[in-house]
Parts: sequence; C-alpha cells; structure tokens
Amino acid sequence: MPADRSSVRLLVAGGTIAMSGSPARPSLEVIEQLQDEAGAHVEAEVFATVPSVQFSPADALALCRRAVDLARSGTPVVITHGTDLLEEVAFLCDLMHDGDAPIVFTGAMRASSAPGADGPANLHAAVAVAAAPDARGHGVLVAFAGTVHAARYVRKADSTSVDAFASPQAGPLGHVEEGRLSTRWAASRLPALDVKHLDATVEILTPGLGSAPAALTALAAVCDGLVINIPGAGHTPPAFLDAAQEIAAAKPVVAVARPWRGALLHNTYGYEGSEVDLRSGTIICAGSLSAPAARIALMAGLGSGLASEELAEFLARYD
Repeated sequence: MPADRSSVRLLVAGGTIAMSGSPARPSLEVIEQLQDEAGAHVEAEVFATVPSVQFSPADALALCRRAVDLARSGTPVVITHGTDLLEEVAFLCDLMHDGDAPIVFTGAMRASSAPGADGPANLHAAVAVAAAPDARGHGVLVAFAGTVHAARYVRKADSTSVDAFASPQAGPLGHVEEGRLSTRWAASRLPALDVKHLDATVEILTPGLGSAPAALTALAAVCDGLVINIPGAGHTPPAFLDAAQEIAAAKPVVAVARPWRGALLHNTYGYEGSEVDLRSGTIICAGSLSAPAARIALMAGLGSGLASEELAEFLARYD
C-alpha cells in the first residue's frame, strides 16, 4: 500500500535544519524552502524559527499540544526541530500522545548552506515515515540519518556527526530504505498525560567520587523535584544517598542509571549505598529512562497534577 504523503502536516520549529550561513543563523529563506523540500503535497506551518536551546518549557508544551491535536484528528505530523533538545521535546510529546497517527521529529546537523547538508534527506525520510501505514500506532518517533527511533529511548549520541541519534536501551525501531519504512519492533503504548503546564523546576544531579551531600541539599532547596543520575546499576556514595532519601520524603526524587544501557538492580548487592539501600526509601526508580527523559517525565507528571502516589506509580512504569 503506497504512502499517502498528501495527508502529512509539517510543523517547522526552528533548529539547524532551518539555518544558513557561516556561522549558521535562522533563515526565513530556508524556512520557506522546507515545504518545497518536503513536497508540494505536504501542508506546512511555522511554529518557531529559533534553535531548540532558546525554547521555553511553555514553547515546548505548545508545540506538543499542536502536534497531538493534529494527530488525534488522524493527521500524521512531521516536526522539524533543533537537535540539541530534540530528545526532550519528542519524549514530552510522546507522554501526551495517545492517537494512532504518528508524530515524527527530525532535524539536521548541518545548515542548509553547508557542504553535505543533511536536512533535505532527513525531512524526506521523516515525511515517508509519517505517511507510512506501518508507522501508525507507534506514537512519537524520531527519524534521522535513515534510522527511526522511539521517542522514549532516543538520545543525541554525537554532538557533530550527521548520524547523531541512538537508542542505547532498545536499539532503532526501524529504518528508511528507498523511501520506505521498515520496522523491527514496537514500543508499548502507555496512557497519555494531560499536561496542563510545564513550569515545575526539576534539575539533574550526577553523583560521583566524593560528591558532597551539601550540593544535593542546596539544589533541592530551589527545586520542585530532582533526578539523580546514579553510577553503575544503582550504587551511590552512602552519605549522598542518605541525603537523597531525606529529600525524597518531602519532594519527588527520581533515580536513573548513569550508564547509557542497563538497569537499576534490585537485590544483587547489599553493601551500604547499594541498590538495596536505594530502593529502601521513597526515591522513585526509573532505570530505563535517560536523565533528560526522566526530568521531562517528572515535569510533565507534576504539570498534570498527579498526587504523590500517582506520580510514583507513573514514573515507576519506567523501572
């Protein structure tokens, strides 16, 4: 069954794919070219013209709401976005999306004026994915350098290569070959969140050799919640972990694994500061998520008005 690209909606949201020059800057000319590159059959609307690091949480939420509304009406969506924070906004969108039509994020690592600009190929592939019948029911995807990733697992893995994204925990969901999507597996769909706002203050702290509990306490004082990027499979300097458990009694603290692949163990080790101690209090373990994804999930959960027990249950599904 051929892909019906005429039904795809393109949301332009800035980033390198919409930049030109040396040094590269946003270009209205390039933004106008994106629709031509996507194909005359693809309807486009411009949401933003800025790099992703200039997005606010409110901007990201508004973009995701627009995409989710379109997808819920049955319209496949492609979003061109800056790559620096693409994984965070794509995962936010996935948390909110419960429709069958796909939402596909893409971007570029080279500006349109650079030799070997990768934007056109990525955009063509993303449109092909969005229009493919096999993409339906997969939620939010990221199409980049011929590879397709589930938003829940994707990470920006290289700061300069055109092959910039990877899914260390799960591997690619599929690939685009000759303009056709082939899938290898499907991510389970989870209930969507009704994110009313995204203004909670959540930060990430990565403990290491000799990390001082005072730094954790100081950060917690100005945050609504914390994500702790735990070394190994759930092993933390004991004094640091004690401080984190004390904080977790008052506000949400989410633990993820610092290594790119793996999990937080349950009871392999029993020494002080091990995973047994980590799981002995009210810290929420979400070991399948990256630290940026866990931060977005916590912000979204708080912005959905989830009570403490509901928030813990929501995040624990990623353990």
